[in-house]
Amino acid sequence: MNKNAIKYLRGISHNIKPVVMVADKGLTENVMNEIDIALDKHELIKIKIRTDRETRNQFISEIVNQTNSEQIHSIGQTLTIFRRNPKNPQYEI
Repeated sequence: MNKNAIKYLRGISHNIKPVVMVADKGLTENVMNEIDIALDKHELIKIKIRTDRETRNQFISEIVNQTNSEQIHSIGQTLTIFRRNPKNPQYEI
């Protein structure tokens, strides 16, 4: 994904509320399923990750790798990711 597409999606993501929260139980199978479902439906989602910085960075790389998504933005405890839905695209990039 090029820089202009990331910049465009980052601008759109400002108005989006987090749809999934990763808390003290970590990245369970259920959390990963919820992330996958949310990506299929919305393409661009925010995830709240409530852990320390090291664990958060590990979770971010796991989420991006397992869901085949692109990291758009990460600030503090909020991660924004994007994965195109080939059947029903929401955004024109």
